[in-house]
Amino acid sequence: GNKVVAITARSHLFPLREKDEAADFCKKEGIEHIFIDSQELNIPGFRENPKDRCYLCKRELFKEIIEVAKEHGLDFVCEGSNLDDMGDYRPGLKAIEELGVKSPLRECNLWKSDIRAISKELGLATWNKQSFACLASRFVYGQSITLEKLNMVEKAEELLLDLDFVQERVRIHSFENGETSGSIARIEVRPEEFSKLVENRERIFKAFKKLGFDYVSMDLQGYRSGSMNETLED
Repeated sequence: GNKVVAITARSHLFPLREKDEAADFCKKEGIEHIFIDSQELNIPGFRENPKDRCYLCKRELFKEIIEVAKEHGLDFVCEGSNLDDMGDYRPGLKAIEELGVKSPLRECNLWKSDIRAISKELGLATWNKQSFACLASRFVYGQSITLEKLNMVEKAEELLLDLDFVQERVRIHSFENGETSGSIARIEVRPEEFSKLVENRERIFKAFKKLGFDYVSMDLQGYRSGSMNETLED
């Protein structure tokens, strides 16, 4: 009802499609919707993409959101992590805890599959929306995050979405060796959609080359959440 306000960050880390979907959802459901402009690339240390990048980002982002909530007389700020998020490296959860942000889906012991089932029962259009994480998660830890590369990843994933892949990621790997440098796109899709990726390989390769990728590859392990965390040491 009128006790709820939705806040969406406009950022280079989130595709325009996501912003528009959030706006359409709030309009349909009659939810007051506020946009804030977030400049993550200006956060000290963020561009260098350290292991705690998500912590740095979440801390600054939720500080801004908390201030907006106070201005509107709201007592709590909530975010949408669920129990699935507890099984991976999520430094952003530390910032959420430190700032006193509520996580109702986790507090109610809901998994992603539970949320989808409940959303479908409620008739929400987002019940089968593909999983999404910010575009910074497409970068190898320690490799610089730039606006140019964020745009490359966004447009590359946009192409795959337009081809109706159920779930996809385009991870970017940069390389530099003396006078040689470039970038590799590593595409993750579900194994059952491998054949579809191969069928469209020429179109995808040509489009990715135009975006600035030097090489385009397919990850034979397939899509999985947080694949960039697999090289982290315990």
